[in-house]
Amino acid sequence: MKRNVYDVLQERGYIEQATHPEEIRELLGKESVTFYIGFDATADSLHVGHFLQIMVMMHMQRAGHRPIALMGGGTTMVGDPSGKTDMRKMLTVEDIAHNVQEFQRQISKFIDFSDGKALMLNNGDWLMHLNYIELLRDVGVHFSVNRMMTFENIKSRMERGLTFLEFNYMIMQSYDFYHLFKEYGCKLQLGGNDQWSNILGGVELVRRKTGGEAFGLTFKLLTNSEGKKMGKTESGALWLDPNKTSPYEFYQYWRNVDDADVINCLRLLTFLPLEEIDALSKLEGKELNKAKEILAYEVTKLVHSEEDAKKSQEAARALFGGGGDSANMPFTEISKEAFGEGMDILSLLKEAGLAASNSEGRRLVEQGGIAVDNEKVASIQQVITPDQFQEDKIIIRKGKKVYHQIRLV
Repeated sequence: MKRNVYDVLQERGYIEQATHPEEIRELLGKESVTFYIGFDATADSLHVGHFLQIMVMMHMQRAGHRPIALMGGGTTMVGDPSGKTDMRKMLTVEDIAHNVQEFQRQISKFIDFSDGKALMLNNGDWLMHLNYIELLRDVGVHFSVNRMMTFENIKSRMERGLTFLEFNYMIMQSYDFYHLFKEYGCKLQLGGNDQWSNILGGVELVRRKTGGEAFGLTFKLLTNSEGKKMGKTESGALWLDPNKTSPYEFYQYWRNVDDADVINCLRLLTFLPLEEIDALSKLEGKELNKAKEILAYEVTKLVHSEEDAKKSQEAARALFGGGGDSANMPFTEISKEAFGEGMDILSLLKEAGLAASNSEGRRLVEQGGIAVDNEKVASIQQVITPDQFQEDKIIIRKGKKVYHQIRLV
């Protein structure tokens, strides 16, 4: 069989596990397949871990398949224990509804929902109306507690404590697949590899309830070369919402990835041809900065816009070259009244979110890691005064790569 999207996903390094690898590849090669990915609305923005899933959806849609972007209005009420050491914070119905709206708005930027090319659904529309006794008799009977206890997402939580609420999560997600199979002809569920056991539950439920064939495919989580999750910044997660993570901060994150991670990120988070990425993989030392710049530009262009990517690139080049262009730099505004006659450097670092505590700020200063307008801060006693500001602005540099502007207003 000629190459299809399954081969593309495999070559670019997305695929981790598949329930039926050969059958899935054959299916994707011979028909337009309806598939789904679920997004639990646990925050008011998607983050870069979600973006990897969105990239898969885009690859699939470009190959002629039909995505269902499933918002977890119902499952978020329960909370997925996968990958968590403690129970997730319980959100209100209003918070979940707001988060779902934000997710829908963001995903619509990447996926074409016109003319039935994709569907946007919310599992709250069916899960919230289920009758508990009916669900137990109709669905619960197909789940073995013994088997569920062997799954890693359940097993890893048993020692710390797993609530009965969370124990039901797998049944809820499995029911989603059954519902989508029945109502929309959805044959394939995709997700991060932490969803493997939940996906298996759905595949099994579809088979037991309908006798039909359903399939599951999981993808690698976005991790660095040491196996740690990527997308954590000084101020928390790397969000897709420009109001939570500015395009400049977003660009800088990718511009500063470790040498060992840049090629993998180019494969997973851009649409650059593999031949071009392979050529970049041959670069070494400082030359690798070229690959990092391409990565940062391409990902920022996809998530935000080409204009944001260009602005961020110009600002970063100016800063690395000592030019100090700060138009697109993250900033903190402080009122002139609050700033008064001056502010000590440790307080200013905390105010800007560059240090979480005085002790962290002290360590940064003592190690020579803080500069104000390119002047290294020599002492933790140093006070920054209003007369040091040019046009009511100064730039603090943390280490070699983190720049932050302070504005007096």
